[in-house]
This record gives sequence, C-alpha cells and structure tokens, in this order.
Amino acid sequence: MLPKLGTAAIAIAALCAPVQALEKKHGVLVGAVIDVSAATKTVTVKAADGTEHALVFAGHTTVHGAKDVGKGGEDAFKGLEKGSKVAVHYTAEGGKETADEVDKLGDDGLKVVKVTGVHVGRGAKTVAVKTEDGAEETYRVTGRAAEEISKEVAKGGKDAAKGTAYVTEEAGHKVVHFFAWAI
Repeated sequence: MLPKLGTAAIAIAALCAPVQALEKKHGVLVGAVIDVSAATKTVTVKAADGTEHALVFAGHTTVHGAKDVGKGGEDAFKGLEKGSKVAVHYTAEGGKETADEVDKLGDDGLKVVKVTGVHVGRGAKTVAVKTEDGAEETYRVTGRAAEEISKEVAKGGKDAAKGTAYVTEEAGHKVVHFFAWAI
C-alpha cells in the first residue's frame, strides 16, 4: 500500500508543478529603457543587475512622470525613450511580463529621495521620513505604494527603515509612488 501512495504523491506533484510555474507573480524593477516598440506595445528595460526584461503594455498600463500620456494606448509610450530611467511594477505569468505601471524617474519624472526612519501612518496613506539632509517630512502615498510599504513593514516587524522614495509633487503635496528598501 505504501509504495502505491508514494507513487501517487509523485504523480500529483509532477502534475501540479506546471500549475505553480503559471502562478502570477508581482514585482518591481528599476532600470533603464533600452528599447521601445509601439508596434508590439513593449518596452525593454535593463535592470540594475544587468538582466533585460521585455514588458508588454496592456490596456490598464499607466505611465507616471512622462508628459502627455494616457492608459495603455500608443500615447502611453510618449516620454519613454532609450535611456529613460524607470521603475516598473509588473505581473509575470507563464513567462510573460506585463507592465502594470511605469514610473519615469529623473528631472522630468519622479524624484529620487533617500530616506531613513520610515513610519507608516495607519489608514491615512502617509509616511513620515527623515531625508538625507535631516529634514523630517510627511509624504502621501499612492494605494500601490501603501500596500507595498505595509507588506515590507510587516515582514520586518518594525516601521524604521532606510531606502529610496520615488516621489512626485501633486497639488502641493509630495506623493510616494514607489519605495525601495535598502539592503
């Protein structure tokens, strides 16, 4: 009886392995655009670790920090060109990476702010930080950023951390779109 159970367990595991490989995974990558193709609706990004990712734009893809962009259409590529520094929130499924949100970084995009002492405001979608120059500030956060920050704080069991906030200025308020934790 035991050998039959062992054989059955191996067979079930073998059948389930492909299902696990197709599981949706969410991630964020920071890098530079090396190719943009409106024809195939893809942008290729070289990450800091040297890997290249060909990300597909979908109808829901949004771009922040680039001028005159909309959602998912051809105009979504305006402002993204070779050499653009970006942070891309993506979903990977079945070997395909889909860009959910692209944040353009730099002078004409999101600003990069090194921070310490991150404290998440409960329910208010804010974070209190200390910047490199010692200034203490409170930033608003987007829904996606609030979710990501909360997950990381829960993993670490504390609020204090060091990292990089990717920020825009909207209606006189600094808004964090993405937060990268220092290692």
